[in-house]
Amino acid sequence: MASHGFKGDLILKHNLGKKTSLKGLEKIFLEESRDSFIPYFPQKSSIRNESEILLKIDGIDTKEKATELLQKEVWLTEIDFKKYASKSAPISYLGYLIMDGDKEVGSIEEVIEQPHQLLCKVKYKNKEALIPVHEDNLIEVDPKKRILYLQLPEGLLEIYSD
Repeated sequence: MASHGFKGDLILKHNLGKKTSLKGLEKIFLEESRDSFIPYFPQKSSIRNESEILLKIDGIDTKEKATELLQKEVWLTEIDFKKYASKSAPISYLGYLIMDGDKEVGSIEEVIEQPHQLLCKVKYKNKEALIPVHEDNLIEVDPKKRILYLQLPEGLLEIYSD
């Protein structure tokens, strides 16, 4: 997030995959500390561009108050996320199962967008694993079953084995 103007407006950067103003959104959550989320209530919002929203939050009415919120992670409830995210946005892969051929790798816990590929964080054999997803290894996306079928590079999963 960034502050905008002198009345506490914020610029919210997002990866929802489409222009949105988040119209009708009742609350967002800011991560105050690891696994500690505080609700904030949008008063108004508007589309700034493809990946930014101009946002006014209840109780944030000065640039100084807005500055306190900068660098905080913003979260939506799962219901709101599904409502506002594009079905084709990489972030929508959260919760999908990754399959390497017929081998179950794990469910996607985090999506990290990079210029030429995505990295999907999964738990594999009780370890955090980063799985690359790009056009060369993506076989199929099954949105109904919520599965990504990949052909992973030889030896990648062995890095995460004991």
